[in-house]
Amino acid sequence: MEEFSPQIIIAIGANLPRASGEAPLITCRTAASRIAALRGMRLSAVSRWYATAPVPASDQPDFVNGAALFTGRMTPERLLCDLLRIEAEFGRKRAAPNAARTLDLDIIDFGGLVRDAPDPVLPHPRAHQREFVLRPLADVAPDWVHPLLGRSIADLLAELGPQTARPLTD
Repeated sequence: MEEFSPQIIIAIGANLPRASGEAPLITCRTAASRIAALRGMRLSAVSRWYATAPVPASDQPDFVNGAALFTGRMTPERLLCDLLRIEAEFGRKRAAPNAARTLDLDIIDFGGLVRDAPDPVLPHPRAHQREFVLRPLADVAPDWVHPLLGRSIADLLAELGPQTARPLTD
């Protein structure tokens, strides 16, 4: 039996339909399955899906956001490369920072690893400031503690300013 570790948390989001017309919620669900199919990755849990306003605020459509918990046998660099390839396969265009997108995949935590370089920076540098990351993260890893700040999800959520993450029912 293969050994899988460390625990890897990936945030999944989208706010534009794919060229095929696939809605962002379906895209996000499909992306979680696609990541789970990567060699060396095993899916442990997927959060509820949330409707969230863009951050920073803009006139683009609301996002669908969630988080998935994996165990894996690969380097952070290899995983980042695979996630960027999946985003591109799903039609992601990197025109401008914070632009609307067909798919966004971010490594939030990789076994508690803390590093500023090389990419990916870990833990994700803005995860603790965003409800659209923390709410879904609380669904899949409620006892998670930010590896750099030493703060729980509950503490981080309590410190956030007004943001809205509404659970979706489909």
